[in-house]
Amino acid sequence: MAFQDTDTGRPGAAPDPSPGNRGDGATPAIELRGISKSFGPVQANKDIAIRVMPGTIHGIIGENGAGKSTLMSILYGFYKADAGEIRIHGKQTAIPDSQAAISAGIGMVFQHFKLVENFTVLENVVLGAEDGALLRPSLAKARKLLKQLSDEYELHVEPDAKIEDLGVGMQQRVEILKALYRQADILILDEPTGVLTPAEADHLFRILDGLKREGKTIILITHKLREIMETTDTVSVMRRGEMTATVRTADTSPEELAELMVGRKVLLRVDKTAAQPGAPVLQVEDLRVVDSQGVERLRGVSLDVRRGEILGIAGVAGNGQSELLEVLGGMREGQGRVLVNGEPIDLTGTRSDARTRRRRGIGHVPEDRQREGLIMNFYAWENVAFGYHDDPAYNRGPLMDQAAIRADTEAKIAKFDVRPANAWQEARNFSGGNQQKIVIARELERNPDLLLVGQPTRGVDIGAIEFIHEQIVALRDQGKAILLVSVELDEIMSLSDRIAVMFDGRLMGERLPSETDERELGLMMAGISDTGGDHDIAEVERNLAHPSGDPHKES
Repeated sequence: MAFQDTDTGRPGAAPDPSPGNRGDGATPAIELRGISKSFGPVQANKDIAIRVMPGTIHGIIGENGAGKSTLMSILYGFYKADAGEIRIHGKQTAIPDSQAAISAGIGMVFQHFKLVENFTVLENVVLGAEDGALLRPSLAKARKLLKQLSDEYELHVEPDAKIEDLGVGMQQRVEILKALYRQADILILDEPTGVLTPAEADHLFRILDGLKREGKTIILITHKLREIMETTDTVSVMRRGEMTATVRTADTSPEELAELMVGRKVLLRVDKTAAQPGAPVLQVEDLRVVDSQGVERLRGVSLDVRRGEILGIAGVAGNGQSELLEVLGGMREGQGRVLVNGEPIDLTGTRSDARTRRRRGIGHVPEDRQREGLIMNFYAWENVAFGYHDDPAYNRGPLMDQAAIRADTEAKIAKFDVRPANAWQEARNFSGGNQQKIVIARELERNPDLLLVGQPTRGVDIGAIEFIHEQIVALRDQGKAILLVSVELDEIMSLSDRIAVMFDGRLMGERLPSETDERELGLMMAGISDTGGDHDIAEVERNLAHPSGDPHKES
């Protein structure tokens, strides 16, 4: 289904494919011709050609490391292309930096937000777009315009709230408001739902649809094929730095797009046999956590995970799942009783560190790979040793055996298809999905008795998702116990052998995947118990849209 660029003859750009622009001679909002970019020996983009028609949502998909974010960073002025040209609304445009991109009407919302956490929403929106030396007039103008934009595009957010007090869904709205405040009519979103709950993602796409109706042009970079199929007008596929196809979304299917992305057929479901659970590995009784503000985040949680099974924890982010993983992983103190293989785990902080947990056979894939799973300015081989420095295989007498660590890293890179395959690359220079592969490889290859895994496929492409799921199931089939936390309900449903639902620090109930559905789980995630009776569904959906778990804190 690849189209040919009628001007250059290169593959990758469809001739005016979007609804409303077929055959009417409309000028593309964006046209890239022959874009190439290399980082040393790694060619991130090779001879890319693409057209994006005005007033459409254009998806760009591809494996992690395919070059999607690099291409958009060139368009936004973060990188300078080695070759090629950029045309905005038909006019050749030089974009040497992000200020030039903003002047050309381009805004970008990055996967990892660019916000000052101790600034207010209003201050973040104005930052870099002040009218003069005096800040007060700029803030007054911004406050008025912010209200107009919020009302027009359903981007409601409290202007005086500090970023650090907002959930990720609200923070993303601030990023979009920043772009609109700078009068962007072309909006690039890089993996926008990677940190959102399903309810937040649904609201985001309603916002994008409203922006499209107002004539905005949107480029959506995502690895989630369902989002592509439901949201976009046109989709371009990248593989290994090249644009392989551009198709009308209505003319394709998730299976075809997955094959175009990966170069082979991909199984879009988890293929696993029935669990054969054994004795309990993890037993949790009346676990409680109180945070530094005195708020009780875990309220008497009791559960168990047996050998040879995956227990999935479903819930809207902020309802205690993170605290559960942190206590069990030795990152936070708690109260209660926790047994691993029948032996108690200390929760007081004196002997409850993460190193002790690893020695007890507990592996931990944290929810936030950048803050908790990696040291971003360390090399890949250093991060593979992260937390396992005292492994005899990594040491030679009193000194660390760097050659052994690098050899082990290279083996993990090959097995988990980390790209680029360079043990000497700093973690920050890998794409988000490849960063995740490094963390997954480090923890799974340790063959833990109990694996704690938070958001295992966040920001990961479809081919890598299939591989990561296979590795988790393989660990289960070896008789290991897995505690899985994910905001992706379809991942919870397909990967888990049992599902427990958390709300407001409590377990609301437990289900077998074969005996429930997303609607029932969604109700439980909103705090509707097994005996809750009839409830207003609209009220439930409003609850799901506020994922902080704290009714006094807007998400």
